[in-house]
Amino acid sequence: MRAWVLGLALGTAGCSIATAAMAADQTGATPPATSPASTAPATPPAPVDPADGRLTLARVFGNPDLSGTQPRALRLSPDGTLLTSLRNRPDEKERFDLWAVDTRTGAERMLVDSKRVGTGAELTEAEKMQRERARIAGSKGIVDYDWSPDGKTILVPLDGDLYLATLDGQTRKLTQGAGGALNPVVSPRGQYVTYVRDQNLWAQPLSGGPAQPVTKGGGGTVHFGEAEFVAQEEMHRDTGYWWSPDESRIAVERFDEAPVHVFTRAAIGATGTKVYEQRYPAAGTPNAVVELFVMKPDGSGQVKVDLGPNPDIYLARVDWLPDGSALLVQRQTRDQKRMDVLRVDPATGRSTILFTEKSGEKSWLNLSDAYRVLKDGSLIWRSEKTGYGQLYRFAAGKWTPLTKGDWVVTSLVGVDQDKGRVYFLGNKDDVLEQQLYAVDIAKPNQITRLTERGYWNGATMDGSASRFIVSRSSPSQPTQVYLADATGKRLSWINENAIRPGHPYYPYLAHHRETQFGTIKAADGTTLYYEMITPKLEPGKTYPVFFQHYGGPGTGQQVTRGWQGALPQYLVDQGWIFFQIDNRGSYNRGKAFEDHIYHAMGTVEVEDQLAGANYLKTLPFVDPAKIATYGWSYGGYMSIKMLEKTPGVYAAAVSGAPVTDWQLYDTHYTERYLGDPAKDPASYSGSAAIADASKIRDPLLLIHGMADDNVFLDNSTAFAAEMQRTATPFEMMFYPGYTHRVAGPGISEHLWKTILNFLDREVKNRPAAVPAPEEGETPAAPAPAPATAQ
Repeated sequence: MRAWVLGLALGTAGCSIATAAMAADQTGATPPATSPASTAPATPPAPVDPADGRLTLARVFGNPDLSGTQPRALRLSPDGTLLTSLRNRPDEKERFDLWAVDTRTGAERMLVDSKRVGTGAELTEAEKMQRERARIAGSKGIVDYDWSPDGKTILVPLDGDLYLATLDGQTRKLTQGAGGALNPVVSPRGQYVTYVRDQNLWAQPLSGGPAQPVTKGGGGTVHFGEAEFVAQEEMHRDTGYWWSPDESRIAVERFDEAPVHVFTRAAIGATGTKVYEQRYPAAGTPNAVVELFVMKPDGSGQVKVDLGPNPDIYLARVDWLPDGSALLVQRQTRDQKRMDVLRVDPATGRSTILFTEKSGEKSWLNLSDAYRVLKDGSLIWRSEKTGYGQLYRFAAGKWTPLTKGDWVVTSLVGVDQDKGRVYFLGNKDDVLEQQLYAVDIAKPNQITRLTERGYWNGATMDGSASRFIVSRSSPSQPTQVYLADATGKRLSWINENAIRPGHPYYPYLAHHRETQFGTIKAADGTTLYYEMITPKLEPGKTYPVFFQHYGGPGTGQQVTRGWQGALPQYLVDQGWIFFQIDNRGSYNRGKAFEDHIYHAMGTVEVEDQLAGANYLKTLPFVDPAKIATYGWSYGGYMSIKMLEKTPGVYAAAVSGAPVTDWQLYDTHYTERYLGDPAKDPASYSGSAAIADASKIRDPLLLIHGMADDNVFLDNSTAFAAEMQRTATPFEMMFYPGYTHRVAGPGISEHLWKTILNFLDREVKNRPAAVPAPEEGETPAAPAPAPATAQ
């Protein structure tokens, strides 16, 4: 389960920190007038700003994006002269086009206009589901692309077909009626474009000629070249095939869903209902059977990889050694307490264990992409063996720690193998900041910070480890992007995105309120971090609280020194205090902090959110009777558990797309934290939310998309039925045709009007509590209770 919090309703992909922004007007460059593909779409008139400069919901969700342009997939060309990205349009922020910036001159231009090139064809159901897994289901136009190795062309998937774009903006269609092309890439030496169609892997020569199937056994329940459901949803593995560096072989996953239970899922839309027989691996039920083969590009010479005698494992990661002599395969056990890294001979499929990672008895192993195979055969590897994610070098069977401490390496950015220097992101200086660091392999733990304090940073690096693309944001600054050298020195702004006249957020800057950070203690003494935004406080006045939470394990933290977007500021403009806290069980604080949630979902998270509520009630400017809480997905589950376990603490709660029975959620996520339901049924019964539904005494608004293929609508209907059976009042809003992401033009505004109308009625505008009478006084008549719809 990837995080779906406040950002979901804003139309982002469940992420607290905005992706790198690159506004078209920041470099001062003018696109060449001679190229028809280089003309930017006309900027529409900005919505009329109110005279007082305050935000409205219509403007929060309108065009252009108040955070500035929000590009994705920033990449340097193979020669480093161009920086490409997917940039959303000022008149349609959900639609993305392909842009390029010359890193030498700053000149920028649109390379592929998605409206001009695309056909607008409807996507296949398989591609729709992939986009849902990647949290880009609401995106239109171009959602990914791939540079050719020679840097002369770019592969662009668009509306189910594949196009090859040249640097002058011309495009050539590669596929004709392909019926969807999943996971397309250009091969390492540029001879082929490969993609998945009709559950088989296909290869098309770029020199000309039709596409040919690499595999021929796909169909029915059998898939080649794709990642199975849990790999996409929970393991952050989105592909099922891997080219060798010299293009002589391809490693291809085959999975068979025949053992996976079939759930009948109704996608209820506004004009009708479609019924899908979806194979969904719920906790405690069989997974797909996954196998790995190595073959030549024409499909001949197939060799099956030995993944061991137990078929009930997870294929976590697959990588080729730089010289193509072997594969490295990460094999994870079903209980996720053991990870074997296998070295595989591609000629025979024979595997040997290179090394093994194990978790503690009451813990699990987190998967990571923070590793790199070096030319000398050694490995840079992130491990949590000390209790914190740190980097090691593994060579000749020996482990050398490169970093250490009670902080977390969050990702590996690059390795300069000639200089022996490793670049990574982490929170060494401040748990609320992500910074870019460097360490020399020859000088372990002598760490240099390369980015500026006060920001949450992201970074990517070119293949030669000479330059970074750094994206950063702060609570008062939407994401900026700059080009830096290997020392971290900024060479040039790619997008300064400063909030100055002309920036979409500038008219509202005068009312922007500062984010405050602080800590409180959990019941066991653990330090918990919170953030709070308040209106301008008036002496003697108290304010209601919009208390947001996510609370779930396995995802990034929510409380950071990063840009939160405009919606929290709108809430503050409406008189709410915005507050959130990261509870035990969440990520980036070390394994001991996470492990509190092991076989204990719905316990420590609720306790820590209660600690936050109790802290708020000590503040003189908080109305202790008007604390509303809101969460989506795991946060929606938390909303229900918080009302069930702590009645009377929260004035009302909003629960979006909640899991109410963890036996309805998938294997890899749920079993990681709760184990096998057949072996530990108590963990599942204790974590479930349905049985205690009648304990809820506070107002609740339940929200769900009626076509959700991740957290099935059954979770909410089962919970609603129990509330109704026990005559427990609540309110409900379901969205026809929407999946786990309820967002988009019109819908986002409707969703938040629904939420805020409910909270205004039940919390904000409720009569103030009547103080206890002095001795001898006649008590005042109680105020009438607000109406609650069922």
